Amino acid sequence: MKLSRLAPWLFWALLIMGLSYDFAATDKPRAEPAMLAMGSGKAAAGGHCSGR
Repeated sequence: MKLSRLAPWLFWALLIMGLSYDFAATDKPRAEPAMLAMGSGKAAAGGHCSGR
């Protein structure tokens, strides 16, 4: 198999394995705010735009 055909499969396999490991290693959801809160109705709770 050529590298040009193998590279996308390798990328997706490593990405899925990394995400699976991340979800398995954490026992609870992270307390971080959403990176993009588009349409959620929630304002930013931290960072330089919060005014705190």
